[in-house]
Amino acid sequence: MSLRIEDRAVILFQGDSITDAGRDRQDPDGLGNGYAMMAAAWFQALYPEKGVRFINRGISGNRAKDLRDRWGKDCLELQPTWVSIMIGINDTWRRYDSHDPTPLEEYAATYRAILEDVRKKLAARLMLCEPFVLPVPADRVNWREDLDPKIAVVRQLAREYQAILVPLDGIFAQAATQREPAFWAHDGVHPSAAGHALIAQSWLRAIRAI
Repeated sequence: MSLRIEDRAVILFQGDSITDAGRDRQDPDGLGNGYAMMAAAWFQALYPEKGVRFINRGISGNRAKDLRDRWGKDCLELQPTWVSIMIGINDTWRRYDSHDPTPLEEYAATYRAILEDVRKKLAARLMLCEPFVLPVPADRVNWREDLDPKIAVVRQLAREYQAILVPLDGIFAQAATQREPAFWAHDGVHPSAAGHALIAQSWLRAIRAI
C-alpha cells in the first residue's frame, strides 16, 4: 500500500474538544496534547523528507453548526490540501445535558454544506472521523439512540464525497473488549492518553502511513 499524502501537503485537523486537546490559541502552529499532535509527530518522524505541515483548529464544545459558522476563517483561508474532520458528539451531548438537540436532518445538512465548501473552493482531500461514545458512565448507553444515526450520516457522506473514513466508533468498541471503557475515555467521550494514541494510530493507518 502506498502513502496517500503528497509532498508539501497542508493537513488541517478540525473538530471539537477531542481535536482541540488544549491547544494554545495564540500559537497558529499549536497542535494541542491529543491525537492531532500524536499523529503529526509520528508522521513527521517517519517521513521528514515530505515537508508536510499540520494545523489544528479544533474548538472545545463545537457542534456541526459552530464548525460551519467558522469554516471560512478556520478552513478556507488556511488553504489546506487535506481536511480531517471529527464533529458530532456535542450535537448528541447537548440533547442530554441541556435539552438542546440537533435534529438529524440539520446535522446532515450542515455537515454536507461544510464538505461542499471543501469540494468547490479547495478541492482538498477529505478524511471523516466518526464521532464515538463508550458506555461509561452508564447513562451514555442511552446516547446511542441519538448518536448512531449521526454516525450513519458520516459514513454516507464519506461514501458520497469519496472521503477516507476513520471508523472510530467501531475501533473504540473493539478496544473496549481489551480494556474497560474508562481506560480509553473516562467519561465515554474524552480520550485518555491511550485513547488519543488509538485515534492517532487509526488515522495514520487510514492514510497508510503505518
